[in-house]
Amino acid sequence: MLQSGGTRTVAELAERLGVDGRTVRRYVGQLIDLDVPVESVRGRYGGYRLGPGHRLPPLMLSDDEALAVLLGLVAGRRTGLGTAGRTASETASAKIRRVLPRQVARRLDVLLDSLAFTDRPGEFDTPDADVLLTLADAVGHRRPVAMRYTGGDGRRSERTLHAYGIVAHAGRWYVTGQDAAGGEDRTFRLDRIADARTLPGSFEPPEGADPAQRVVSGFATAEYRYEVALRIQGTTEQIRARLPASVATLEEADEGWLRVRILAEHLDWLPPVLASLDRPFVIETPDELRTLTTEFAARLTSYAGHP
Repeated sequence: MLQSGGTRTVAELAERLGVDGRTVRRYVGQLIDLDVPVESVRGRYGGYRLGPGHRLPPLMLSDDEALAVLLGLVAGRRTGLGTAGRTASETASAKIRRVLPRQVARRLDVLLDSLAFTDRPGEFDTPDADVLLTLADAVGHRRPVAMRYTGGDGRRSERTLHAYGIVAHAGRWYVTGQDAAGGEDRTFRLDRIADARTLPGSFEPPEGADPAQRVVSGFATAEYRYEVALRIQGTTEQIRARLPASVATLEEADEGWLRVRILAEHLDWLPPVLASLDRPFVIETPDELRTLTTEFAARLTSYAGHP
């Protein structure tokens, strides 16, 4: 709009972009930060204009590139992995659509309109973008980071973390690392972190640190109401198809059998999962699961007996 010539008022820019005047001024500030010579014109007919002789480079995306960018934005928003809420993702999508060739834009719109997602949009809280970028910088440069954290019980604490990595898991963002105060490995939800800032100094992460594995194993070993112990005949691949690492831990038992440990708040979901494995299994504990599985088997038998 600016490079089309002339001076554009804040009101005109705001109306064309569908935003308020404050947002227009923020956009102008961002262009100036990118060394685009935007000039401010004072007076009754003042506003903004582009410095003489400067043209913004066009956005050149192939069909595949445009599809990759837009699908990433849509999927991130719909699965709860956006970093600044729905608005930023939607405005970014709109800007990309606006500069695409009409034929490409129409094809992409048809595709996006036909998509369906099993996850409900807006189900999870999203982290602050500054927090995410600060933690990423701390991970990349191996620098300690100070932060304020609000736990699930609402209690707030000041922490210093030696962060190993950032992990997206099941619709949420997590950071994993060593809590400097206690020396323990911890995992924190990013949407519960505030005022993150890097500190002087550096640290060495432990040998073979795998942030993603730490997160999923942390879920599998957290404290829950029931501790389930099973023995299942089958391979690791067969069992992991229904009981991933975030749900169960596996270890070798007798030949051809694996010992499975699951921590769960509820047990009613387990009998159908065990049935879907279609593998011999033995329930060691708890007795409640044995009862639920017997009742589930009886219901299946009664359903199969009806015409």
